[in-house]
Amino acid sequence: MFQSSRFFLSVCFCAGALSLHAQPSPTRQLRAPATPLITHNPFFSIWSMSDHLTNEDTRHWTGKPQPLTGLVRIDGKTFHWLGSGDDDDRDQPALKEIGRSLTPTRTTVTMEGGGIQLTVTFLDADLPQDLALLSRPVTYLTWSAKATDGVLHQVSLYLDASGLLATNDPTQSVIASRASIQGLDLLRIGTQEQPVLKRYGDDARIDWGYFYIAVPKAGNEAAKLSAGTGRSRDAFVETGTIAGDDDLGEARPPQSEYPPAPVLSVVIPFGRVGQSAVAHHVLLAYDDLYSVEYMRQRLLPYWRTQSASFAAMLTAAENQYTSIEERTSQLDAELTADLDRIGGPEYAAIATLAYRQAIAAHALVEGTGGAPFFMPKENFSNGSISTVDVIYPSAPMFLLLNPKLVEAQLLPVMLYAQMPAWKFPFAPHDLGVYPLANGQQYGGGEESEVDQMPVEESGDILLLVAAIAHAEGNTDFAKPFWPLLTKWADYLSSKGLDPENQLSTDDFAGHLAHNANLSIKAIEAIAAYGQLAKELGHPEEARKYRALAEDMAKKWVPLAIDGDHYKLAFDKPGTWSQKYNLAWDTILGLNLFPAKVREQEVAYYKTKLNPYGLPLDNRATYTKLDWEIWTATLTSNRDDFQLFIHPIYKFLNDTPDRVPMTDWYDTITAKMVGFQARSVVGGVYIPMLSDRATWNKWARPSQK
Repeated sequence: MFQSSRFFLSVCFCAGALSLHAQPSPTRQLRAPATPLITHNPFFSIWSMSDHLTNEDTRHWTGKPQPLTGLVRIDGKTFHWLGSGDDDDRDQPALKEIGRSLTPTRTTVTMEGGGIQLTVTFLDADLPQDLALLSRPVTYLTWSAKATDGVLHQVSLYLDASGLLATNDPTQSVIASRASIQGLDLLRIGTQEQPVLKRYGDDARIDWGYFYIAVPKAGNEAAKLSAGTGRSRDAFVETGTIAGDDDLGEARPPQSEYPPAPVLSVVIPFGRVGQSAVAHHVLLAYDDLYSVEYMRQRLLPYWRTQSASFAAMLTAAENQYTSIEERTSQLDAELTADLDRIGGPEYAAIATLAYRQAIAAHALVEGTGGAPFFMPKENFSNGSISTVDVIYPSAPMFLLLNPKLVEAQLLPVMLYAQMPAWKFPFAPHDLGVYPLANGQQYGGGEESEVDQMPVEESGDILLLVAAIAHAEGNTDFAKPFWPLLTKWADYLSSKGLDPENQLSTDDFAGHLAHNANLSIKAIEAIAAYGQLAKELGHPEEARKYRALAEDMAKKWVPLAIDGDHYKLAFDKPGTWSQKYNLAWDTILGLNLFPAKVREQEVAYYKTKLNPYGLPLDNRATYTKLDWEIWTATLTSNRDDFQLFIHPIYKFLNDTPDRVPMTDWYDTITAKMVGFQARSVVGGVYIPMLSDRATWNKWARPSQK
């Protein structure tokens, strides 16, 4: 894609009618398989998994119901604007959805009915350069209403939140309550038991801490709030308001009926609405108390480095509402324009959908010595925390937008690898099962080499550390870990050219010996280590490892060649695979492999494209969405790049599986094979790293 960026610029210079400063085309509308509404971390992640907000209840990324229900009363008639409600609500019509827009930081849905237009916006302050802000578990929900028929309409808006937002399952008892702090009235709900950091695993939801609705006092003097009243929705339908008092009673499960289950309910009167829009907002937030455990130590969310309490953080979030709207709007506009310029509107739409998902699969916490730890959960794979071969594919987005986040991904792994518990000469696979990062669990954990990924993980970390240095223009992160990096470079030197029978990141495909793509990773990683050695002032090491990588690359070509393409494994003629690891050869300026390797592979891949994408290799028709875009980065012109992007865009539009973006799907049926809501979709940003000016612009904002 580095070559395609230069190609695109040359077209602009040669075509006199085109301008280098022309506005980018609008991002093409994408029918998201699932639409992000609240996206902060693996536990606080709520989506709409249908074509309209009113088709069904909102859900956690795992697919379990976590209902937020919205009604609006217009001149005495009630409509739904969010969620499907229970059986008693089905008589209430839904507003007609007429528009939906996704940007990196927000989802905006426009609806009409009863003579008004209602615009609903879910905004997350996902500004990667501001880590304390990025870690805030706060979503701004804003409504804007205006008349469409020139008549004044009496409008009131209703929102309620189920106790399921704070439980793992509907049998757990919850308690609702209210409070008031500076500038905000608060409702909160959480489990009675509060088993902090006791829940772990893959298909799991948080059952400690508290979900909050925070209502600004200013401008909402007539608002009504209720904590624990299970019949508020009925009251609103009948009267347009609620009593505004509490019926807390005893703790009870969120799906109980007699007495009614605790919910949080808010009514905000808009008054008489005409042609001028009337807007109100609330804050939806979650206090998880402690986010993860690292080596038996409980870690606080990173926002606590700047706020002494959850109340103080909420107050700051409300005070900064206007500035955050402005800052996120600027990021949305600039990033979307760059995505469109580099990859076109379909690519921009894919990357936009990936943005919040990639962030929300992480917990950003205050780690050792106050340093940030950015720890992903391996969603719907095995639930691991800080999996290295999940960090690796996710990293391009964070390398682009703030390489300090890649440091924060790797730091807890590097510190663990220095501990006595880690005995092996290669890098770890993971740190445990989310949210408990107390030591590797995969493949026998710390006790066995069985089913480890030694070449995979060692190569991943060496390449990412080199990419961090490339992004930041210094080797500060590499310095304290140099002995560790050297050990892993030496391991790859002896084991990397012709890997033994082992797993790679594509472990669902099983063990494979002589893996040609894995060999590329090892070779590139050794050269990356040599590059780091040169930058750190170790010229002899730099020459040694550079020469070794060059020699290995020369040997790779005859080992892998199979007529007009290159094999899946060195001992398997008649096979092929995506060589996505080759992307680093140009991105990091390693230039180990002849351009002919890329050219032959791309030409061959073009003959293997299916309606919904390029299979991972010859063994099956499934693929990995992230690797497809890494492979597209090997192209040398824009037309070829688009050949690989369009089927992915088509897949997202056509897939019958309504889940947050899967990265493992079938290229013929468009059906999900497995995985959803994973951070690896951050890898779709790798074409952006091929344009050095764009990378510098985002990674080094102080140098703009």
